[in-house]
Amino acid sequence: MSVLTRDEAQTRARLLDVHRYTIDLDLTAGDEIFVSRTVIRFTARADADTFVELKPAELRKALLDGHALDLDTFEGNRLPLTGLAAGEHELLVDATMRYSRTGEGMHRFTDPTDGETYLYTQLFMEDVQRVFAAFDQPDLKAVFDLTVKAPDGWSVLANGITEHLGDGRWKAASTPLISTYLVAVAAGPWHSVRTEHRGLPFGIHCRRSLAPYLDTDADELFEITRQCYDRYHEKFAEPYPFDSYDQAFVPEFNAGAMENPGLVTFRDEFVYRSAVTDTERQTRAMVIAHEMAHMWFGDLVTLRWWDDIWLNESFAEYMGYQTLTEATRFTDTWTDFGVARKAWGYDADQRPSTHPVAPEAVEDTASALLNFDGISYAKGASALRQLVAWLGEKDFLAGINTHFARHRFANATLADFIDSLASATERDVHAWADAWLRTTGVDTLTPVVTAADDGTRTLTVEHNGSRPHRIAVGLYDLDVADESRHLVLRERLDLDIPQGEPHPLGK
Repeated sequence: MSVLTRDEAQTRARLLDVHRYTIDLDLTAGDEIFVSRTVIRFTARADADTFVELKPAELRKALLDGHALDLDTFEGNRLPLTGLAAGEHELLVDATMRYSRTGEGMHRFTDPTDGETYLYTQLFMEDVQRVFAAFDQPDLKAVFDLTVKAPDGWSVLANGITEHLGDGRWKAASTPLISTYLVAVAAGPWHSVRTEHRGLPFGIHCRRSLAPYLDTDADELFEITRQCYDRYHEKFAEPYPFDSYDQAFVPEFNAGAMENPGLVTFRDEFVYRSAVTDTERQTRAMVIAHEMAHMWFGDLVTLRWWDDIWLNESFAEYMGYQTLTEATRFTDTWTDFGVARKAWGYDADQRPSTHPVAPEAVEDTASALLNFDGISYAKGASALRQLVAWLGEKDFLAGINTHFARHRFANATLADFIDSLASATERDVHAWADAWLRTTGVDTLTPVVTAADDGTRTLTVEHNGSRPHRIAVGLYDLDVADESRHLVLRERLDLDIPQGEPHPLGK
């Protein structure tokens, strides 16, 4: 199969304006295949050739503006659209597609406990082509209209609220403009628990054999969801941009979770079958907070190309930990980050395979997959936490909200992100980004305290590295009234590194 290069994506983005996908899926065709019929409405800005992507079991028919295309020209995963004239077009693609057993595309699972079957999509990066024909790149956003035919007794979940039309047919509400990799479908005899918050439908879903365990934790799951939702609305001027919020715990998921707008999918190991530690519950809550952050950063505003994947993941990682600390009972999540996640980033950053948080040489989709590591998640989140300390949270959030307003339901780059932050501060955010995001390796800060004869002490921080840092220094006294001799904070100092004169600490 051909991978998509950045040059190809940029050329196609200049040529096409994609308006709407009308997708009809028939999930009643057997255990191995399903039927996919897609109509794509788009505009070509000039006369040119291009292509649409698909990975079918069988390509049955393709019509461009009502005229049959030569199916023999289909090669790999590309159907050429040659001699395309400037103007409006309609492409129809009819195909059968294979179910997946490894998590890519439309995954099919039969529960050995009760024999029930469940289907769900995982379309990240380039796997939408395993479900329907698409101009498959993140900066060709469109509206998606979806209908699904499913077996009797099943329910269908999607990015928008779904309606059962009868005779096994389901229709999902039209999406806003979203990227192809964010389209989501989950079908099966789901066990569902529903509620409403601030007028928005909330739902949690799992396979029927796990129903008692989901019911046990439903209150906790909804509480975490509500708390994070409310806190994000305090931080972000842009309201939640979709019509519902469903969280489906799905079997054999090949990732931790996926931020599909309106339908987040999680591995169903998060539906706990036995007693677990509070740390495990905190981890699950962190994933909920992380995926919800993506509704704004990733779904509302989406990267233009995969070199900015860190913007999605680092932002959600930082915001998830911070919001969980602020809004829920899990108030020490940054300790967990420092112990577990940050070490992952340090390790990755000191290997020969290290790369910048924001790499510049992501030439194709295959290369992009190499950057899903501790740098894109943990180091990037650490850098953003340092950025918040350096800018101040007020200016950081002002810049974030400017970013959402400028690029809502569109795409943005690192340069756009930095420009939005720069609009809210007098600090040189562009220089900060060059130092922190375009470089590799770690800095080392070493505190040195020297004592003078008169009892005063001076702190100097030795800095091995080139990046600017902002750190907090706490001055403590022994509590003489406490027999345990606990330390009591006297003063907190915020210092910029590199620093000027050594800082006197007093006696």
